[in-house]
Amino acid sequence: MENMTQTENRKERKLSAPAAVNLTEGTPWKQLIWFTLPMLIGNVFQQLYNMADSIIVGNYVGKDALGAVGIGFPIIFLTVAFFMGLTMGASVLISQFFGANDQKNLKKTIDTTCVTLFITALLITAVGLCTSRFMLEIMQTPETMLPQAKAYLDIIFIGMVASAGYNTVSAILRGLGDTKTPLYFLIIATVINIILDLVFILLFDMGVAGAAWATIIAQLFSFIISVVYVNKYYETIHFSLKGIEFDPQILKSIFMIGLPAGIQQMVVSVGFIVLQSMINSFGEDVISGFNAASKLDSFAIMPIMNFGMAISTFVAQNVGAQKTERVKEGSNAAILTCVVVSVIISAGLWLFCEPLLKLFNKDPGVIAAGADYIYRVVPFYFLLGLTFIYSGIIRGYGAALIPMLISVFTQIIIRLPSAYYLVKMMDSANGIWWSFPVSWVLGFLLCYGYYKFGSWKKAAPVGKHQQPTMDME
Repeated sequence: MENMTQTENRKERKLSAPAAVNLTEGTPWKQLIWFTLPMLIGNVFQQLYNMADSIIVGNYVGKDALGAVGIGFPIIFLTVAFFMGLTMGASVLISQFFGANDQKNLKKTIDTTCVTLFITALLITAVGLCTSRFMLEIMQTPETMLPQAKAYLDIIFIGMVASAGYNTVSAILRGLGDTKTPLYFLIIATVINIILDLVFILLFDMGVAGAAWATIIAQLFSFIISVVYVNKYYETIHFSLKGIEFDPQILKSIFMIGLPAGIQQMVVSVGFIVLQSMINSFGEDVISGFNAASKLDSFAIMPIMNFGMAISTFVAQNVGAQKTERVKEGSNAAILTCVVVSVIISAGLWLFCEPLLKLFNKDPGVIAAGADYIYRVVPFYFLLGLTFIYSGIIRGYGAALIPMLISVFTQIIIRLPSAYYLVKMMDSANGIWWSFPVSWVLGFLLCYGYYKFGSWKKAAPVGKHQQPTMDME
């Protein structure tokens, strides 16, 4: 009995060893900040290597190539949205089992997640390669950009398994409270990506294909070293083809939490494809300007998105540990921090918008189109951030359906018709840009209303002695 106890203790220390964070103890606001910071820096670096593609392509290949890279983004986002939702669901479930100290179901959840997402990635690759040209054509991609856009997309699809693998391991570690480790790997991968961008584009003259190959090689490297790290330091979640425990009941729970988020992202990405089609009708300057501006936009909203992800993990762990008072303390801290950070980011991007856009391409038409977008969306970042926070709190309880429906409603039913109407009224792409804050304002009002008056707290968390399936909303 003593030997068994010692073995279990060693396993428990191994699980919580190198950087896993127990968010059920300590000062909530300090833990949230220190938990969010590595995740934020990691996503900043991830955006940096996405931006590196556009900056290097825009300056050394041309504005057509810059537009071609940007056109492909909504399609890539559509194809990966499903497994993005599943990783989110798995991360919440892992957090709850970790908070409940249920190592048996924790291991089953990780194994089930890995098997499911590997199969999903293979399917995405096959479908993407077969449909890339068709999707680009229905988006009204200009003929001058079509060959480059297709080449970029096809290569990204080829590397989808590596991308899915790395993001899966990152989600698992995030569920355990470990946000530092994926950061270190991502920093290395970012440096590799930028170096390969320069080598493939400047030295080998590979154009947008070089940018795509640089991206997937960097992602493959991140995936490999993350698996090696986990196998070395996390004994109880060792990645191996032997002894895999696939649990259909756990998969059902993952789907119940993650599928709404996955569907949400897929529907939203379809909306972006429609918007991109509208943008494409305004010509190459607007296409390239929006690509540059959207890179800055993605970079700017990353901190507030990370607070939403962090509060979801914080809530999930504390719900699993049945510490609801800490949930309230952490939620209030996240709300205040998010507002302050949003205002600072908005002011900075407003002041330095045009110099930042010139990093991508110095064509006056491209810069003007990008600035038109930025000036219309940045004042509303704080509302978008609050929406992320309230959705993250609700999702941490396991109630993901209503936030998904709100997001789909505002970004499809509201944004697309308002973009169409405003374009007709203004006779310019500014109508599309205004549709973003319109949907954000309504999304915030609906999400806050559900947070205040909804029944999301009735979603049954995974307790210390409960089975993994949950009665979801």
